[in-house]
Amino acid sequence: MDNFLRVGVISSTHGIRGEVKVYPTTDDINRFKNLKQVILDTGKEQINLEIEGVKFFKQQAILKFKGIDNINDIEKYKGKDLLVTRENAVKLEKDEYFIYDIIGSKVITDEEEELGELTEVMTTGANDVYIVSTKEGKEILLPSIKECILDIDAVNKIIKVHVLPGLI
Repeated sequence: MDNFLRVGVISSTHGIRGEVKVYPTTDDINRFKNLKQVILDTGKEQINLEIEGVKFFKQQAILKFKGIDNINDIEKYKGKDLLVTRENAVKLEKDEYFIYDIIGSKVITDEEEELGELTEVMTTGANDVYIVSTKEGKEILLPSIKECILDIDAVNKIIKVHVLPGLI
């Protein structure tokens, strides 16, 4: 799965002509406007699908795939992931990372003390929150702000942090 990134999950069908509602797992729902194809991960196989049309309704994208014109052809894929290759992923700015690439990173303090492992990134309105699991089985919540997250080395999977007073 290293070469693929999830952009959404098929949540339900939309109408009877083969359209699906997609819950986006990407920061920007508008990225679907520029997406030409996705890979449907059925769990058993990966199917390349060409996107024929995109609409938006509430917090979801409504996609129409080329060659799928009937609700019966797509209904069985509810709950399945839609992926893109890394080549088709959005281009990242400096100091931006795909969550997938930093999960599992060792988290150390600016005093070289090992805190634990990054197990999850929670997206909130203001900023992301890094969830670090310690060896003792506790969780530490670190806000993804420059005063706290000092350096991310996604290649070597090491995150250096400054623990602000009251976080532990």
